[in-house]
Amino acid sequence: MRRPPPDTPVLPVVELRMKAFFADLGIMEYGKAHALQLDLVEKRRTGELAADIFLLTEHPAVFTLGRRGGRENLTVPEAFLRRKGVALLPVERGGNITYHGPGQLVVYPIIRLKTAGLTVTDYVCRLEEVMIRLSADYGVEAVRDARNRGVWTGGRKLGSVGIALRHGVAFHGLAVNVNPSLEAFSWIHPCGLMDVRVTSLARELQRDLPMEEVKERLEGHLAQVFKRDFSMMDRETGISERDD
Repeated sequence: MRRPPPDTPVLPVVELRMKAFFADLGIMEYGKAHALQLDLVEKRRTGELAADIFLLTEHPAVFTLGRRGGRENLTVPEAFLRRKGVALLPVERGGNITYHGPGQLVVYPIIRLKTAGLTVTDYVCRLEEVMIRLSADYGVEAVRDARNRGVWTGGRKLGSVGIALRHGVAFHGLAVNVNPSLEAFSWIHPCGLMDVRVTSLARELQRDLPMEEVKERLEGHLAQVFKRDFSMMDRETGISERDD
């Protein structure tokens, strides 16, 4: 095989990344975030939204029921939840009952899977990989577990995945426990699993983590794992691009 002359320059390998939008929604009511997802799914389907978008948020306390239901895995009366001001909402994502609350970061990618070259299995694995890498940043070894999609550490559930697909566009996504109160998880069988304990990065490390730093790291891992070049969006201006 012929070798190039010694003075031939070595060109750097350039990783091609797809354009995508990224929006930090702050703390947003679940119903409002869900309605936003549905609107963006339709816009992505029709092409009005020119690229995929990744939404980052936290929710006030809420339980959601997936396509498999999950009321049977609620271990407290619904009246108890009403007294606590915690809603119980059915949604179209896969999976069973789960909890969202402050201190848990939720990512809702609105992705046209075919355009991204992803199968559903590929997509779910990438969501898990993002949480595995984020955990590793803080010295927590997170792994996949055959019992349930998501990520685990020491046999405890650290992050969840639940998605839905409409006209080829995926929505819902991942939830990773950073600094949440874990009390509400004791009111359910998480994801329909008996005798499963839930944990958080804060619980594993015995200290709270700076949420803005965690968000920044999470955004970086999303960009790397999904090979995206993000344009930041302003939550106040919807899907209009904002220069950083």
